[in-house]
Amino acid sequence: MVIEKIITGLKGFCRKTDVIYWVLTLTASIYGCALIASQQRAGEVNFLRTQIIAIVIGYAAAIIIAWVDYRLIAKCWWVFAGIALALTMAVFFIGMRVAGTDDVGWIRLPGGLTFQPSELTKICFIITFSAHLAFLEDRDRLHSFIGVMTLVIHAAIPVTLIHLQGDDGAALVFGCMFLIMTFAAGVQMRYFIVFFICTAAAIPILWSHFMNSDQKSRVTVLFSNDDELMRTYGWQQYQGKVSIASGGMTGKGLFEGPRVEREMVPYQENDFIFTVAGEELGFIGCAAILLLFVLLLFITLINAIRATDPLGRNICIGYFALLATQITINLGMVLGLLPVVGITLPFFSSGGSSAACLYLGVGLVESVYMHRADKNEHHIKIDLKKKPRRKKQLKRRKIKSTGAYDKALGPQKRVF
Repeated sequence: MVIEKIITGLKGFCRKTDVIYWVLTLTASIYGCALIASQQRAGEVNFLRTQIIAIVIGYAAAIIIAWVDYRLIAKCWWVFAGIALALTMAVFFIGMRVAGTDDVGWIRLPGGLTFQPSELTKICFIITFSAHLAFLEDRDRLHSFIGVMTLVIHAAIPVTLIHLQGDDGAALVFGCMFLIMTFAAGVQMRYFIVFFICTAAAIPILWSHFMNSDQKSRVTVLFSNDDELMRTYGWQQYQGKVSIASGGMTGKGLFEGPRVEREMVPYQENDFIFTVAGEELGFIGCAAILLLFVLLLFITLINAIRATDPLGRNICIGYFALLATQITINLGMVLGLLPVVGITLPFFSSGGSSAACLYLGVGLVESVYMHRADKNEHHIKIDLKKKPRRKKQLKRRKIKSTGAYDKALGPQKRVF
């Protein structure tokens, strides 16, 4: 009986959920695990085991989240805001730095594991900011100056705190999510114009007074052929591009890449996992990754368009912004178009925090998909069964001005 109930429940879940979305995300994760397994064959750290555990935990959590109505989740926005704020603040007291990074953004867990709170904060931000946008839109305050300023303050909190931790890459992701979500919600264009003008004017000031020598070198190496810079700040990008170019059309073969085996690209299992696909699977392997991302982003947008309320739309747009930003920045880093800022490639890069938390976002998108029909079905049922009522005759009332309209009777009721 128990097994039959489980099977029946799974069938019902599959009928309601977006199975293609589940398959695409799981396919991307399996693909990523294959690349991580190939990269770590010459190393001592078992990144693959951590990745698999994180995927299993994240996938199970995503299924639970998908069952819960996203409207109920959004009503508890204050809980997620408190969790995100508490974890982010905890980093300032018990944070640590892990190998291959230059920021203190991790918390040590029992068993020698580490957790990066900023990854969970991204998902919490999608929930709280989506609820904030829906609140303003429902009260017609989305176009007011005060309403927009509350959105700016909301986004500035995680951006500032994470910047102070030294994780400017994650802070940049939050900033892009803020811009994309507010633009999609319908915030007026004049605010964006002012923002970009102020940003452009602030670049010289940031360069001169706020950016340190390491950050400046990561930018200048993109436009310089200086040997000293290439051997230091540009070495990872240079070796990454060589690995991608060496793969040709079909690559050297999975688990057969000589440069991967010799670990020519530093910390390749993380931000530069795309170079493993380039060397061992060639152009075809890289194109397959891009195709998976295009499909994921497209379906996420479709779910946003089909959402029955602003809240569901905002959640889907928020997750779309998270994926699109990280994909763009990561590939830009690998190809030498953008400076290295420590952004993982979603579903592919090694990192338990990133892999597990990404699936929490998948669960939110699936919740919007599964529960969007509830409201429509309810209205259809009422429209079909409800009998039309006779309109009550409104009594005519005389007023002094003959032929005037009485507002109490509505715009269509004329008083004689």
